[in-house]
Amino acid sequence: MPEQQNIEYKQSWHDDYLKWVCGFANAIGGMIYIGIDNKGNVSHLADYSKLMEDIPNKIRNSMGIICDVQLEDKEGMKYISIKVNPYSVAVSLRGRFYYRTGSTKMELTGVELNEFLLKKAGKTWDDVVEEGATIKDIEEKSIAKFIEDSREKGRMPDTKGLSVFQILEKLQLTEGRKLKRAAIVLFGKNPNRFYPNVQVKIGRFGKDSTDLKFQEVVEGNLVQMLAEVQVQLNHKFLTRPVDFVGMQRVEKDEYPVAALREMMLNALVHRTYMGAHIQLRVYDNRLSIWNEGGLPFGLTLGELKGEHNSRPRNPKIAKACFMAGYIDTWGRGTLKIYNSCKEHGLPEPDILEKDGGFMVVLHKVWQGVDESGAIGGAIGGAIGGVIDSLTDRQKDVLKIIKENNDVTYKGIAEKLAINESAVGEHIKRLKEKGAVKRDGSTRGKWVLLIDI
Repeated sequence: MPEQQNIEYKQSWHDDYLKWVCGFANAIGGMIYIGIDNKGNVSHLADYSKLMEDIPNKIRNSMGIICDVQLEDKEGMKYISIKVNPYSVAVSLRGRFYYRTGSTKMELTGVELNEFLLKKAGKTWDDVVEEGATIKDIEEKSIAKFIEDSREKGRMPDTKGLSVFQILEKLQLTEGRKLKRAAIVLFGKNPNRFYPNVQVKIGRFGKDSTDLKFQEVVEGNLVQMLAEVQVQLNHKFLTRPVDFVGMQRVEKDEYPVAALREMMLNALVHRTYMGAHIQLRVYDNRLSIWNEGGLPFGLTLGELKGEHNSRPRNPKIAKACFMAGYIDTWGRGTLKIYNSCKEHGLPEPDILEKDGGFMVVLHKVWQGVDESGAIGGAIGGAIGGVIDSLTDRQKDVLKIIKENNDVTYKGIAEKLAINESAVGEHIKRLKEKGAVKRDGSTRGKWVLLIDI
């Protein structure tokens, strides 16, 4: 009986499980069963009478919320169910905030906590007024470029004869006479004056990250950076392979332009703007882009390969970019990256969560012989990208599976001294990254898809 997004099983009660109650209350709600293990076996609670009094009081006194606590009976064996409803306001436990995502409980801190509190207040980071900004902080040329870019799609309302401030009003980037953060990010003369790290750092590396050859930093607003990054890539960081068809010289793009554009737009639109700068790394055999800020809660990496709903972290910025024709609002950005690589003859890109952020890696098609004499190429690059994305704990799980391909969740948990639900979360991530799969069900075996 595996744990799910909204179900948790505990064999006995411990006050630490109040964190799970808090996590459910801040997410979509859920059920906690006390006296049932992960296999669905009921272990009789001898102290159920005391727990029926203590648990509701502890929940109310520590968090100020009410949960439905019921005594259940299965063939004379007593267990307790705790129904936690989702709350529209943020719920804290002794000043700390927890959130249930997947089958794990996580404590919210830093940027994640800030975004969570804004969301509970009905706001997003980019929708907040920037008190220190005035219309003098807006770069008019960027607005003009934005409007010119929008003409092809025809999504923008008529802006003829409007002032800069009135155009920002049309884009819903103002509140009264004040500017919202999105206005500064999109069109600011110097967004870094308000928010550090509104920039893209581009590095040219050799075979790995220790071999840095040169780098550039692109600063400015979103409109400026979108154009300038493409210029820097084309003129300094990428080569254009040349082929000849008859007597005609034909240049081929090293990577599909559509994929590069979508990667850059995804990073600029969906990044956490109070976090680290965007990092774009160009290697001999691959290109990657990373931005701080993981996937929205409830969306998995596997779902990015198919149709999925668009859930932007910065909806004001995203809406403006939609009106300019830069992006769609149907969650098709990652699909465009996958499809353009396929059409370009490149292997499937790696799309993964890494170091508190989101990373996309494109791989070149290359055939040659490596130092060991083996035929190398795009497949080897892709595998290397997957391995680089794994956490130490995920690598430990793979090593255990490599030693014993019919090991159980319980067996892995015992070797790593963690609980089975944590093992389940690691396995889920490894499957999403294409590192392992299960051949068969109950009596099946694990199959490693990468060498470790």
